[in-house]
Amino acid sequence: MSDFSTELKPADPQGPNVLSQERARSDIDINQLAQHLLHRGDFLQRQKKILSVIEKRPYFCKKNQLNLARPDRYHLGLARAKELRRLSLEHGWDIDDYKMADYLTDEMAPYALQTVMFATSIREQCNEEQMKYWLPKVESWEIIGCYGQTELGHGSNVRGIECTAKWNQGTKDFTIHSPTLTASKWWNGSLGRTANHAIVVAQLMLPDEKTGKLKSHGPHQFIVQIRDMKTHKPLEGIVIGDIGPKYGYTAMDNGYMLFKNFKVSHSALLSRYSGVDSESGMYIKPKNQALVYGSLTYVRAQIIMHARLVLARACTIAVRYLSIRRQFADRDAKDDAAEVAVLNYPTVQIRILPLLATTYALHYTGEAMFNLYWNTREEIEKGGDTSRLAEMHAASSGLKSCCTMLAADGIEVCRRAMGGHGFGGGSGIIPLNNDYLSKPTVEGDNWMITQQTASYLIKRMTESVKDPYPTAKAGEPIDGQFRLYLQNQQASKRFDIYSTEKDIVRAFEHRVSFLSHQAYQARVEKKQPWTSLMISLHRLARAFSESLLVANFHKAIFESAPNPPLAEPTQNVMKDLFRLFALFTIDAQSSEFILSGALQPEQLHELTPTIQKLMEAIRPHAVRLVDAWSIPDYLLESALGRYDGDVYNALWQKAHLENPLNLQTFNPDWNTEEIVMGEGADNARGRIEKLALGVYGHEQRADAKAKL
Repeated sequence: MSDFSTELKPADPQGPNVLSQERARSDIDINQLAQHLLHRGDFLQRQKKILSVIEKRPYFCKKNQLNLARPDRYHLGLARAKELRRLSLEHGWDIDDYKMADYLTDEMAPYALQTVMFATSIREQCNEEQMKYWLPKVESWEIIGCYGQTELGHGSNVRGIECTAKWNQGTKDFTIHSPTLTASKWWNGSLGRTANHAIVVAQLMLPDEKTGKLKSHGPHQFIVQIRDMKTHKPLEGIVIGDIGPKYGYTAMDNGYMLFKNFKVSHSALLSRYSGVDSESGMYIKPKNQALVYGSLTYVRAQIIMHARLVLARACTIAVRYLSIRRQFADRDAKDDAAEVAVLNYPTVQIRILPLLATTYALHYTGEAMFNLYWNTREEIEKGGDTSRLAEMHAASSGLKSCCTMLAADGIEVCRRAMGGHGFGGGSGIIPLNNDYLSKPTVEGDNWMITQQTASYLIKRMTESVKDPYPTAKAGEPIDGQFRLYLQNQQASKRFDIYSTEKDIVRAFEHRVSFLSHQAYQARVEKKQPWTSLMISLHRLARAFSESLLVANFHKAIFESAPNPPLAEPTQNVMKDLFRLFALFTIDAQSSEFILSGALQPEQLHELTPTIQKLMEAIRPHAVRLVDAWSIPDYLLESALGRYDGDVYNALWQKAHLENPLNLQTFNPDWNTEEIVMGEGADNARGRIEKLALGVYGHEQRADAKAKL
């Protein structure tokens, strides 16, 4: 029978024509804006170079990924990880090239922790002697590593982890031990089936000088070989495995690990900032405790940078598809009026265009955090200046929480705005959504880590209250903002958020100062229990993070010359994006702006009309604004979001030609156990039992049945 579908085409207007027209009506210079956004590290040139290599390789074809079972995804993921390492040697890739390949393959793969947490801990926490030994092994991939911090019973509360590392004075070594089941390392990426070494975070236990009893000096990092280098079997005294299926990260072997009196040498303790004297067994304290958590701060800073590209992917798919998709005619138009592009409806714009503005807000704060992190590291390397560590830690904690929530929630908003097709595999949203769901909880639960931000703000407000009129400039950057608030507390304020962009920034800062002072009064003056304040403290941290997003966006667009520069039409659109992001955020948190006195109630009357006018101004540029993120179709893997706009042909091909379920003819007759026509009942029964029991061989199946 002939396949007559090849003779059909989608109804007009054709998607490619629609996107061409969308691009033609905007005067934004896409290439210029792309260079402005992605110039760091030659991103665009590097992306082009790496993409030309990997998209031609069969291993990296993404067409069938959603149809694979999880064990198959790990097999494929490990094969891809190995291939990327081989390609990096074949083509002379540096570490940034490798990270670009990892970004484009878009898979949290079994080697993922090697270049992030594992290598970062080695570089930041090893002393000079340890560095000379371990760093070459890491950089040559002689060893494959992971980061073992989170436990079955403790995640965000790192101080509460149960795994111990006891110092043995007689043998000059440590004993790593898991005293309970909940002390099992859990969720650690690359641990389950891949890594042969691990950074293990354990409570450092030393004898108390006075009593001789063991005393914890807090969590410390140890580098530990966990598997035999030839057989890859766990070493004696260690139990390791994969934790099983998850929402996303199907190719990643998140693992568990237990220790039973496992001995490691004195040099296993990473000792750049703290350590144990091998002769006396005395603890060597770090100059600043925050230095010990440098690798976690680095990862949080990376997460903030990553959030913008993740949300940009969802917005790219949504904007392109919703520009093409037509639904209903204008109710006020004539009877024969054409259907309207979905993105033209204000009820869709209010969901998508503020998110598009958010991608740009995330970008500028990501840049600011990147600079803050590396400048702080440079100061530490030069002379041990740790003055900005507290600020960096507080900002990275609050922003990690805020930015990952904006991105995770934004992906789901985009999916819903796309209607029924957003629910399908052809949308490209499923893996993006599933994989990013981890971010609001990994590296610190989003509600718990904001306490670190709030604690910092209360401390700074306390110092400002003690000395609101300092004779010399001292303290930290936010101190000036707090002191200005304290000096003018009684003065009337009216921030003109509709005509003066700097007043928008001031309104956000005033809200933070007000909430910080309230938290100071509750905690310091009234001595209220910390736990009773946690909800308001979370709101304070969120307000601080939103203030940073607005301030960084404003600074980049209004206070400094863009680098690389932007033409005036593009800058004007960027200014509208700033206004839309800021005013949309004010609208969402309007009660706090009113209660803080940053805004008067009557000022809110114009908020919705102003937001709607901004969306009308931005709408003609929406497609070019997402194009500027330069996300290749290979990475999007989306029929709905493809650059050429040929949406319906692509969806049809995915369903009709690429879906493996359509390659077989099934037997729906309930009278027989046969499932696939022609296989017979016996063959079907054996195959289905394997599927149901999750085993692949006869012996394993028999064992599994016996256990059941």
